[in-house]
Parts: sequence; C-alpha cells; structure tokens
Amino acid sequence: MIERIVFDEEAETLRIRFRRSGEYLYSGVPRAIYEALSRAKSAGTFFNEAIKGRFACQPLRRRYPVEE
Repeated sequence: MIERIVFDEEAETLRIRFRRSGEYLYSGVPRAIYEALSRAKSAGTFFNEAIKGRFACQPLRRRYPVEE
C-alpha cells in the first residue's frame, strides 16, 4: 500500500507515496507518529488506524491519471 514516507520534523509534515493513488502531504504530524509508522509491521494498517482522517491532507501528485 505505502511505497515511501518522508518526515519533515521542522514543518511537522509527513509525505506518503502510495503505490496506487499517488503522493499526499499530511500536516501537523508529530515525530512519534512517523516513528511508529516506520516501525509498524503493517504500514497500511497503521496508516488506516492512526493517520487517515486524523491529519490535514493534501494531494501532491497522482500516480495514475484520473479517468473521466
């Protein structure tokens, strides 16, 4: 589900690149959440339980074009 994560401690942002849907930037993410995500047995499960819907999110770019 998750291909890559990058954390910016100063900005408190977490950039996540998903295999299918592209890249998103999550704001207001504490370092502890990033560290827990990095150590999680299942990054996808941790994301769904601790990040999704809990932090402001903006898409950066999509992996595949959206069909109309």
